[in-house]
Amino acid sequence: MSVLSSRLALAASALALVAASGAAAASASAATTVPGEVVVQRKGEAEPQVLRVAKQDVGATITQLRADPTVRYAVRNAVAHTSAAYLPNDPGRGVKDGRWAAVQWNFTGPAGVNAPDAWGHLIAAGRPGAKGVKVAVLDTGVAYRAFGKTPKSPDLEGTHFIKGYDFVGDDPYANDRNGHGTHVASTIAEATDNGVGLTGLAYGASIMPIKVLDDDGEGDAVVIAKGVRYAADHGAKVINLSLEFSSDVGWQQIPQLIDAISYARRKGAVTVAASGNEADTVVAYPARNANVISVGSTTEHGCLSDFSNQGNGLDLVAPGGGPDAPLPDPGCTQTGKSGRNIAQMTLIGVHHTKFGIPRGYQGTSMAVPHVSATAALVVASGVLGADPTAEAIERRLEATARDLGPVGYDTRYGYGLIDAAKATDPAVPVS
Repeated sequence: MSVLSSRLALAASALALVAASGAAAASASAATTVPGEVVVQRKGEAEPQVLRVAKQDVGATITQLRADPTVRYAVRNAVAHTSAAYLPNDPGRGVKDGRWAAVQWNFTGPAGVNAPDAWGHLIAAGRPGAKGVKVAVLDTGVAYRAFGKTPKSPDLEGTHFIKGYDFVGDDPYANDRNGHGTHVASTIAEATDNGVGLTGLAYGASIMPIKVLDDDGEGDAVVIAKGVRYAADHGAKVINLSLEFSSDVGWQQIPQLIDAISYARRKGAVTVAASGNEADTVVAYPARNANVISVGSTTEHGCLSDFSNQGNGLDLVAPGGGPDAPLPDPGCTQTGKSGRNIAQMTLIGVHHTKFGIPRGYQGTSMAVPHVSATAALVVASGVLGADPTAEAIERRLEATARDLGPVGYDTRYGYGLIDAAKATDPAVPVS
């Protein structure tokens, strides 16, 4: 489906067009009109004229023109925002499962993040899929290149990668022999509309692969801290940490990592991390740190995942799959059966030497990349300006999240379920 984004000189039908584009509640203002432009049509003239005046004179000019009996209408030059969703051609698992949207409930379903409308907003902004935003994935590496018996992921063929590093093996190549890091990176920026596999939420972003977890998925604070500093020093705007320490680890035990995260914040990077998978009432580090956006997990039914940590400092939730927690929360439609997990193309098999779309990936690790990708989309969309601060990005994500559970902020869902479409919608005011 094509996406149309036009700046239109709209006359009598302006309000109707804006309403059809999803901006029905917006009145003519600087946010929905071309600054300093007035559209006027005089009786007997075939085409309207666009007058350019000082921004502060627009209202007075319209009033003056409307008092002229020869003028049919005089209006602000309204801007219509696309209401079309971008629907890629990725085939999913094949005919049996339908296309990607039938598999990726986390992107399109009622408990998803509204990816197609977000994609439409970014296409309209001229930066499809967060084009050009640097996202560092600190994980088990990424299958972004062929390495030994491990091939490159066929669904990362069109993804843009920038120089990363392997802090486990101390070499420049952050190769994945586990699958976790490839799954995470694919949720963020897997190639989209390429006729292969599934889609990535911020498919145009530039991925910086940084290996801080070994092939068994473990890594220490010193190595992770080096990875965070590397990402910040090499221009990453978003740092994805789909990892956690056990809930009994406090900040005093990982000071080098806390310092590195503070350093990244000062450099302008947004750090996003997992709340933890112990079903605990305390958020795990590093997510618990105030300089990190902490992310819990929700299910296909819009419920808290039964493994997801909750507690003070939880900021947001995102799709992570798994069974529903036994909580009678508003918006949670439990069915008695587990919902689907998070699908992405990644390494499979005993030796992790081939690719497929496994059904078993669930966890707050899978939730985190939804938030990282949305942060990248927000940056690229320009709704917060050319180079927004980490604080501004976090506020935008929280202010536009869909409230779940008790009304307002709560320690189970934080500010709510990440909503990529609303976060990138220029018609939604910046709080």
